[in-house]
Amino acid sequence: MLPELNHEEILRYSRHLLIPEVGLEGQRKLKNSSALVVGTGGLGSPVSLYLAAAGVGRIGLVDYDVVDSSNLQRQVIHGTSGIGKLKVESAKARLLDLNPDIQIDVYNEPYTSENALRIAKDYDIILDGTDNFPTRYLTNDVAVFLGKPNVYASIFRFDGQVSVFYAKEGPCYRCLFPEPPPPGLVPSCAEGGVLGILPGTIGTLQATEALKVLLGIGDPLIGKLLLYNALDMSFDFVQLKKNPKCRVCGPNADITELIDYEEFCGVPGHDHGDEGSAGAGWDITAPELAERVKTNHLKLLDVREPHELQISALPNAVNIPLGQLASRLAELNSADDMVVFCKGGTRSARALELLTSAGFKKVKNLKGGINAWAKEVDKNLPVY
Repeated sequence: MLPELNHEEILRYSRHLLIPEVGLEGQRKLKNSSALVVGTGGLGSPVSLYLAAAGVGRIGLVDYDVVDSSNLQRQVIHGTSGIGKLKVESAKARLLDLNPDIQIDVYNEPYTSENALRIAKDYDIILDGTDNFPTRYLTNDVAVFLGKPNVYASIFRFDGQVSVFYAKEGPCYRCLFPEPPPPGLVPSCAEGGVLGILPGTIGTLQATEALKVLLGIGDPLIGKLLLYNALDMSFDFVQLKKNPKCRVCGPNADITELIDYEEFCGVPGHDHGDEGSAGAGWDITAPELAERVKTNHLKLLDVREPHELQISALPNAVNIPLGQLASRLAELNSADDMVVFCKGGTRSARALELLTSAGFKKVKNLKGGINAWAKEVDKNLPVY
């Protein structure tokens, strides 16, 4: 039996009640429904704000990060006063201020194979606001195993994608992408950037799809992938089909329980405290590098994009962007003592792998990148 609306709720949702496709019964459905939002960042911000405003009765938020000033360009659920606070608590406070009549559950923990089924099992729908492939595959498989719709989205620079993966009625994420891309092929938003308004556009579309599914109205993006480009304001659609050989939702599926998704994707899904590291024996810290450049002749190789040099740079560093490195190895001398760096150490760690496989032996990775140098050595440089 659907819950009733009190007088205050009728006034709050009056613009919904005037829509025939929603009406009083539809609003009662929303009050009775629940949604799990995985991630409270760029996508999770507009998603959770609009689900709360629409009156979805119970919203779960999964995240384990804290608010950083670099988030505020796009993660609009958080504010300057929230810097340093847990994202789930910052988001919860904002959502309850927006709509105190709903229930907000928070899960301040990484979303992993160990806890995902427990967290997701009691929600009607899952919304994927993640930014990495291991958690994306995990979210998909959880939705398939629990028989729930998964409202998917991804963003990068000016481009976004949205779909509803619902194995009961259409394809799942693995039907479209059976295997993850090779590690390092697809840069993260932290490496490649994202237009601040883009997650607002894409996240709002996600919330729209979730409401359509919960209300049972319209034509949700089941079996369709929406492609959006902000620069030319284009919307394109790709028709998707269920893959009969899908290892998770196909008739002969051989993946029947959650797996190790970091191993499957070859990249970390969560912060293990070693981001920006090439591993033991290959790293040099910013203070160590500062001491070595005083006495040693070192070749500094900056693998960032040229426009990043306008933000910060190290003197006498050679700039060869990571994407060009393989074709420009002849410009480097394998006999040189070399330190490779980028913004945070991720791209330079991949560059180090390329260099060592090409025979370079005297090479180190600047752990934490030029941002670590700016924090620990030269505080006149900005951190970005």
